[in-house]
Amino acid sequence: MRLRQIEVFHAIIQAGTISGAARLLNVSQPNVSRVLNHTEQQLGFTLFDRSSKGLVMTKEGQQLVPEVEQLTRHLQSIAALTESMRTKKEQTIRIGAAHACAHMVVAPTLVEYRQQQPDVHVDLVTEHFAALQQAVLNNELDVALVFGQYVPRSLFAEPLFQADMVAILPKELTPPASVSLDWLNQHNFLMMQENDPLGRILHRSMANAGIKPKNPLCIKTYSVIADMVVSGGGVGVVDLFTAQRYAKDVHIVPIVERLPFELVLVTRRDIPQSRQLLQLKSLFKQCCRQIVTSKRGKTSAQTVRPIKQLVPHLS
Repeated sequence: MRLRQIEVFHAIIQAGTISGAARLLNVSQPNVSRVLNHTEQQLGFTLFDRSSKGLVMTKEGQQLVPEVEQLTRHLQSIAALTESMRTKKEQTIRIGAAHACAHMVVAPTLVEYRQQQPDVHVDLVTEHFAALQQAVLNNELDVALVFGQYVPRSLFAEPLFQADMVAILPKELTPPASVSLDWLNQHNFLMMQENDPLGRILHRSMANAGIKPKNPLCIKTYSVIADMVVSGGGVGVVDLFTAQRYAKDVHIVPIVERLPFELVLVTRRDIPQSRQLLQLKSLFKQCCRQIVTSKRGKTSAQTVRPIKQLVPHLS
C-alpha cells in the first residue's frame, strides 16, 4: 500500500464513512472511493464490506489497523518535527503538566523563568497523563511534568520530588493527629479512580489491607475531590500539591499507611534537552525544594521525605 492509500484507509476508519473521510482529507467523495477501490484491487481482497447500513471492516482490514495506526503516529511525529525545524522552535519550550502540579509547581516556576528568559516563547497545556505522554511521543511537547508511573522506553522520566499523599478533611470536622485508610472509609471516602496514577497506589493499598470501598463515587480530578471535601461531601486523599492549594479550606492530616508518589519530568530519549529546557528544569527543582521548606510545606512536614536523600541529583 502506498502512503496515499494508507491515508485514505485511516481516514475511513476514523470517519466511518466515505463522505466523512472525504471531509477529513478535504477531497471529493468520488476521489476517496476511487482510491479505496484501486487499493482493494491491488491487494486482492476487500477492506470494507458495503451494505445498506454503511461500511463494515473486513477481517483483513482489521488485521491492518494496528500497523496503519503505528505508521500514522510516526508520520505525525515527523510532521511535528519538520514543522518545529521550519519555524525555529528552538526558541520555544512546549510544556505539558498534570492539573494538580500545574498550580503549585509550574505556575510559580514559569513566573521566575519569564523574568530570566523574556525572549523565549513558552507554550503550556494541562492534561491527564495519557494525553501528555502521547504528546511527548508525538513531539508535540518538549517536556511533561506528571506523577510518576510507567513510560515507554522511548521516553525518559526524571524524578524531581517524592512525598506521601495526605488526607484532607472538612473544616467542620475535628481532625485527629493521623488517620488510617479504614478510618477514611468509614467517613464517606471520596476516592480517586483506580486507573489514575495515584489512584492505583491508593486502591492497591486498600486491597492489601482488605478494605472494600463503601462509597461508590470515584473521581478523576484531584481538585474536584478537594472541592467536594470543602463542600462537606466527605473526606479525601490527594497529592501534597493539591492539599496545599486548599490548605485554608481543609484540614490536612497524615495517613498511617504510606501512600508514596513521585513527580517526574518526561522527555524523549532521542532528542537532546535544549539549554532553555535545562534551565527550566533547574527552576522546577528549585521550586520543589521551596515547597519542602515553605510554610505550606511545613503544614504537612510529616508527609514530605527529604529530597536530598531520595533524589541525590537535586543536591
